[in-house]
Amino acid sequence: MLLFLKSISFRSLNHQDFKKNNSSCKELTTTSSSSSLSSSSCIFLTVWRKSLIFSCKGFTVIGSDGNLVYRVDNYSGRRDQTILMDASGKPILTICRHKKLRIVDNNWFIYEGEVLGDHDYKASSLRKKPIFCVKKQMKILHSNINVLAHVYYHGTSSDKTYSYIIEGSYANRTCKVLDAKSRNVVAEIRKKQAVIGGVTFGLEVFVLVVMPGFDSGVAMAMVLLLDQMFS
Repeated sequence: MLLFLKSISFRSLNHQDFKKNNSSCKELTTTSSSSSLSSSSCIFLTVWRKSLIFSCKGFTVIGSDGNLVYRVDNYSGRRDQTILMDASGKPILTICRHKKLRIVDNNWFIYEGEVLGDHDYKASSLRKKPIFCVKKQMKILHSNINVLAHVYYHGTSSDKTYSYIIEGSYANRTCKVLDAKSRNVVAEIRKKQAVIGGVTFGLEVFVLVVMPGFDSGVAMAMVLLLDQMFS
């Protein structure tokens, strides 16, 4: 199955999608400062909602060159703590959902590297501070049903000033992460388009597009968050 996933990642999207992807990258480049760009082109990742380890749930992420980029193998064990690893298995980011007084709230936290388990959370939190806090949108309290979540820098959502906003529908694999100030798209989840006459992909295989200047690991961490929020 990995060989099959590699083969489909080599194939570009259909011609119209490829043109649209390139135009969106150019549009972002012209509207963003050059100092914020780490590369001149988008990153296209094929995301497979399955672990490479037998009988273990997770994610496998393949680059456009067919090589393994990211993996998640601990998804079935603890959904309140998920570790995003690189191809070699090194922890890159840890996604945690904390509990307050035994009640799970709507905040998720993204930490750099690996964070210890819940029983050591108090001690580990003194050493590490989260990179981002992601707050799930409560549909009952807000009229804009297109908004899925808000992303805050460094830890808390109490200041009400978010850095990114996630819109769309994860269930349909059509989501965008937008910069809160400029409204530029920094990452996007899209359905995997079948090559003419080829196989049809379901919701388990989709595309993550990362715009220039945005970290692909953080973008993949947001995919994991959305999966926990809406699956």
